[in-house]
Amino acid sequence: MQTNLADFIKDTPEGREAEAILRACVHCGFCTATCPTYQLLGDELAGPRGRIYLIKQVLEGATATVRTQLHLDRCLACRSCETSCPSGVRYGRLLDIGRHVVDSRVGRGVLETFARRTLRAVIPNPSLFAPLLKLGQSTRALLPTALKRKVPPAANATPWPTRAHPRRMLVLEGCVQSSLSPNTNAAAARVLDRLGITLLRAPQAGCCGAVSYHLDAQDEGLAYMRRNIDAWWPYLEQGAEAIVMTASGCATMVAEYGHLLARDPAYAEKAKRVSALMKDISEVIAAEKDLLKTLHPSPFTLHAMVAFHAPCSLQHGLKMKGKVEALLADLGFELTPVPDAHLCCGSAGTYSILQPELSQQLLRNKVTALTSGAPEAIVTANIGCQSHLQTATALPVMHWIEALDQRLMQNLAIAARASD
Repeated sequence: MQTNLADFIKDTPEGREAEAILRACVHCGFCTATCPTYQLLGDELAGPRGRIYLIKQVLEGATATVRTQLHLDRCLACRSCETSCPSGVRYGRLLDIGRHVVDSRVGRGVLETFARRTLRAVIPNPSLFAPLLKLGQSTRALLPTALKRKVPPAANATPWPTRAHPRRMLVLEGCVQSSLSPNTNAAAARVLDRLGITLLRAPQAGCCGAVSYHLDAQDEGLAYMRRNIDAWWPYLEQGAEAIVMTASGCATMVAEYGHLLARDPAYAEKAKRVSALMKDISEVIAAEKDLLKTLHPSPFTLHAMVAFHAPCSLQHGLKMKGKVEALLADLGFELTPVPDAHLCCGSAGTYSILQPELSQQLLRNKVTALTSGAPEAIVTANIGCQSHLQTATALPVMHWIEALDQRLMQNLAIAARASD
C-alpha cells in the first residue's frame, strides 16, 4: 500500500512504524473473511481492510470524524485478521496508533469520557474493584435478572502450596482475576508444585497495563508496565526462570513490553528480558507433561468432556492456535467440537461494556458454538472470556488449569482408595 503521511506524524517513531505496517498491506481482503464485526455488520468499514483505509487517510492528513472514531471503536482488537493475513500486517499495533491520533483530534463527550475514566480507575485497581464486586455479590439476589447474570457468585479462595522448590517462577496476579476467579492462580500453583516448581507472587505487581493502554491512556498503561517490571526484577535477579501468565490477555500485553518500552532508556533492556521470560501457563505445563503423566498415571474422569474456548489473545495475540487443545487432549480430556472457534466471544477487555449490543451478539453465537457438542463444562484461558461466557450459560466455565487441578486431585483420591 502506497503512503504519503502528513507532516504531523511522518518523522515520528509512531509514524515510521505505522508507515511500515501500511506498506505491508496488499488489499487482499483475507482479513475481512475472518473479522467478527464484519460478519455481523457486513460493512467494509466494519472490517480490518476498511479500518486500515480510515487510519491511512487520517495519518495522511484527512479530517478525523466521529464516524471514523465509531468504526475504530467497534473493532474488538481480537487480531483474528493478523492470523489470516498472508503479508503479516501488524494490524493490532496500527489500530493503537490510529485510535490515539483519532481520539486526540475528535475527542469524546462528557458521558463517554466519564465511562472510560471510570473503567481505567476501577478495573486495574483491586482495592476498588474487589469491594465493589463484594457489594454486588452481597446484594445479588435483589438485582434485576440482566444485572444479576453479570455478577458472579462469590468464590472461596483455595490454599496455595507451602513447599519450596529450587525451581521458581513468578505469576502475575493481575487486576480482576484475583477477585473474580481467585482459584485460578492457586490451581496453577498446586499443579506446578506437583512438578517441583514454586510459583511466586510479587506483591507490588498488578495490572498488566492493557486496560489503560487500549483505552487510549497510553502513558498510564506504560506506567503499569514499568511498575510490574520493577516488582519482578528482584525475583528475576534471584533466579526466577519465567513469568507465568494464567490470563492470555495479560500475556499478550506483557509480550509487547519489550516493543512498547524500546525507546525508554531506563526500561528498554529490562522490558525486553521480561517479554522474553513471559510464558503462558500452557507452555510450562506442555514442557512438563511427560512428568505430569508419570506422576498421575490413573485415568481422569472429572469433566471428561469439555469445550475449549480459545481466547483471541491466545490464538491470535500469542499465536498459540490449537496448542492448548492439543495439550488437554494429551492429558486425557475429551474435547467437544467448537464451530468457528477463531471468532471472538465479545468480551475483548472493556468492549463488552462499551459496545454491549455487538458484544452480546457475539456472546450468543459463541455460547451456541461451545455448547453444540454437549460438553459437561467449558474451559478457557482468559479471565475476561471466562466471566463473559458464564453470564450466558448454566454450564460451569473455568480456566483449564483449574479443571486440570481438580482432575489431578481426584486422581490422587482414586489412587489413595485403591491402595487401602
